[in-house]
Amino acid sequence: MRVIPVLDLMAGRAVRAEGGRREGYAPVHSVLLPEERAGDALALAGAFRDRLGRDEWYVADLDAIAGGAPQQALLDALAVAGGRLLVDAAVTTPRRAHDVLTHGAERVVVGLETLSSFDALRDIATSVGRERIVFSLDLRGGEPIVLPGAPHGGTPLELVRAAIDAGAGAILVIDLARVGTGLGLDLPLLGALREAHPEVELLAGGGVRSRRDLVGLADAGCDGALVATALHDAGLGRADIEARERHSSDSR
Repeated sequence: MRVIPVLDLMAGRAVRAEGGRREGYAPVHSVLLPEERAGDALALAGAFRDRLGRDEWYVADLDAIAGGAPQQALLDALAVAGGRLLVDAAVTTPRRAHDVLTHGAERVVVGLETLSSFDALRDIATSVGRERIVFSLDLRGGEPIVLPGAPHGGTPLELVRAAIDAGAGAILVIDLARVGTGLGLDLPLLGALREAHPEVELLAGGGVRSRRDLVGLADAGCDGALVATALHDAGLGRADIEARERHSSDSR
């Protein structure tokens, strides 16, 4: 199972996400950086690469998700810094998906909270290929976050089924109420999704606190874990990550 560090970007800075209350997000202070570099997204990406050995990063462009302009110059710089980027930048159309890929993303995230319809997801997947599409099941306290007026609804399992049918090549489950709060993980939901869709790549984010949580995610069948706060607060370090990867490799 892969450990994928998170970069939440707002107004050109890396911010610390907590509980999905974006109006209160502030530049992230991390044990991985000197205090004077707090919020420096490029420096933090470099630390993920050099200090943790991670070359795959999840990037959430919170400006774009909130309806603003994408932070394209910063995405360009992160791509040049050597990371394989998995980017959520409110991709809602094939053109937007191509724009994000052009600015260095390896794959694009299509998030439930900004998705107008599953027909739109199908159009995106047809245009760029399902292997480059990750559908994000965006939850808050276990409840799906659906764009007002969107013609879709249902349980988390029903929404994931619809996304796979529309062409999503991978699934990300992220509960904003758990992000940065230490509340832990919804392992029963992840286990149910793995059982229902054993062939699909399954990623999880929000609530990872320690190596024990990584073990829980691996046991639930996850292929990757998005982690932020535990890295910044030293709840997880390079030794923990590499031990988890060795165990996963030995179990194959």
